[in-house]
Amino acid sequence: MNKLIPALLLTMSSLLMNAQSFDFQYDHYSFIVRDLEKVGDFYANVLQLEEIPHPSAATGFRWFRIQGNSQLHLIGKDSVAMEHSKSVHLCLATQNLDQFIAHLENSGVPYWDWPGKKNAVTDRADGVRQIYIKDPENNWVEINTAQH
Repeated sequence: MNKLIPALLLTMSSLLMNAQSFDFQYDHYSFIVRDLEKVGDFYANVLQLEEIPHPSAATGFRWFRIQGNSQLHLIGKDSVAMEHSKSVHLCLATQNLDQFIAHLENSGVPYWDWPGKKNAVTDRADGVRQIYIKDPENNWVEINTAQH
């Protein structure tokens, strides 16, 4: 019995150390785009994200703050493989979805629900409402009401 206790403690301590031991924080999401100015202006004007400087002042990049230290990085490239599945997307959450939808409608920006109906909202089974929009190069962005 006495030999079981140290073995049990070692096993439990190993399990606890492997349970979320890295404390990850979300840092950034990147899109590769052809027209850096046009796509960057979309994120600055339609989503109203704050543009922040690239740390080395390099050309060919536009960086935006989403919240806190979370960022969106746009990387300008002449040649981009364009595969636009709605399943691959940036997702932003807001508790002001109706206000954001009104902003989109006033700006003439279309949005879709998950099945693909234009200017419609998906009501998920968990109570979250969501829409999808496209940037000027057809990258999908989900906007939802998930609480964090």
